[in-house]
Amino acid sequence: METEFPSGLFLCYNLDMRKTQFAEGEYYHIFNRGVDKREIFSDQLDVQRFFQSMNEFNTLDPIGSIYENFFRDRKEKNKSKKKLVGFVCFCLNPNHYHFILKQTAERGIEKFMQRLGVGYTKYFNKRHERTGVLFQGAFKSIHIKSNSYLFHLSAYVNLNNRVHALGNSVSKSMSSWREYTDKFSEETFCSEKRVILGDFKNGDEYRKFAEEMLISIKEKKEMEKLLIE
Repeated sequence: METEFPSGLFLCYNLDMRKTQFAEGEYYHIFNRGVDKREIFSDQLDVQRFFQSMNEFNTLDPIGSIYENFFRDRKEKNKSKKKLVGFVCFCLNPNHYHFILKQTAERGIEKFMQRLGVGYTKYFNKRHERTGVLFQGAFKSIHIKSNSYLFHLSAYVNLNNRVHALGNSVSKSMSSWREYTDKFSEETFCSEKRVILGDFKNGDEYRKFAEEMLISIKEKKEMEKLLIE
């Protein structure tokens, strides 16, 4: 990635999202919301199922469905350790989600997102007795071309539920914030978080950076034109 950072935090987006070309080793902001802005997570069970899908569908070899994967033996599962994508950070909110992903295999992001979208929609429709699409079209993708922007975007994603002041809806949210800030946490889902944390002495230093960034977002509203929520 480029190390030079253009002036204006939110101006380095390539807004022609449909023409994003995914390349191995590059980082991307991936996001989407529910069709008609509807909730895609009705409760914590839905959140946990989506998170499980993020984990199990992220493999080079197809697993079928999560139900089918449950019955595969450990030896067979270990054959598929190569990931399609590496997670830098994520946030799941009641009606939308944000990921920062590193593509680690050819067409990894496309394959992962297709499995995730189809698999979770099938689960959600069956559980909630509905039909039809769940997400608002194809997922949105933006190439992150600057290291500085990657750092600032990580704060926006990790604290996205606070950006939107979700209040009581926080029970329908989940993010990688604890992986970045809790020194006692053993969570290691975000395999690529060192690209961010490597530039900070500890979780407390990152926490200070991210929370200052959150204040800046709320005060300046610089990202409003790009938000999907």
